[in-house]
Amino acid sequence: MLPRERLEIIKEIAIKEKKVYVSKLSKKFDVTEETIRRDLEKLELQGVVTRSYGGAILNVDKTNEDVPFYKRSRTNIESKQYIALKAIEFVKGGSTIVADCSSTVFEALKLIRNRNDVTVITNSVEVLQELNQSELNIISTGGGVDQRTLSLQGPITQNTIKKYNVDIAFVSCKGMDINKGILDSNETEAEIKRAMIKQSNKVILLVDHSKYDRTSFVKLFDYEDVDYVVTDIEPNEEWINLLHSNNIEVIY
Repeated sequence: MLPRERLEIIKEIAIKEKKVYVSKLSKKFDVTEETIRRDLEKLELQGVVTRSYGGAILNVDKTNEDVPFYKRSRTNIESKQYIALKAIEFVKGGSTIVADCSSTVFEALKLIRNRNDVTVITNSVEVLQELNQSELNIISTGGGVDQRTLSLQGPITQNTIKKYNVDIAFVSCKGMDINKGILDSNETEAEIKRAMIKQSNKVILLVDHSKYDRTSFVKLFDYEDVDYVVTDIEPNEEWINLLHSNNIEVIY
């Protein structure tokens, strides 16, 4: 098992059980207790847990992004719909789009469901279910199904994405930090999003105000990888300066 895979499993255990113990994890993964302590230190640096004597305790306020898609889709829905309206202004006739499995991107795709001149490549199970009868030309990435995120993941997913060159990448994230960059909660999903932006001429990040100054588990990509940020509320001066310094156009 790779270290990052072990780290992801430890995170899942922490979310489920609220507390983890070094000795139990050491036996479970057949590694030394010192290795587990280093893993917990990494999770603490990401804001997932707080280390305590003999283990670590879950930081509930830092992991609320790890909720199922159906719950996330009902959070800040008005903000997401506003962002979606702004985002689809980029969609021209004949556009090709690669779209992640986020609820905000899903709202944008719903608004162009009658566009028969647009092709969408996506790993979103929700898009495949809800928009399969739409006018959109939808290409599924394939892959294994993650029930919590309602996404397709794995090597098949990444290999499919790499076959296409597209005009636009619609992606979102779980958090944005001035110093740490653009963040997400799942390493596997982050790898898929990185593949998406590499195949795109224009990267558009759809993010509501709750994502600013918010940490998450894994680095997704740097600000310099993004062309546009579409958001619901004008960011503060510090954020505006940072985004503009990376040649990102901010739309709100």
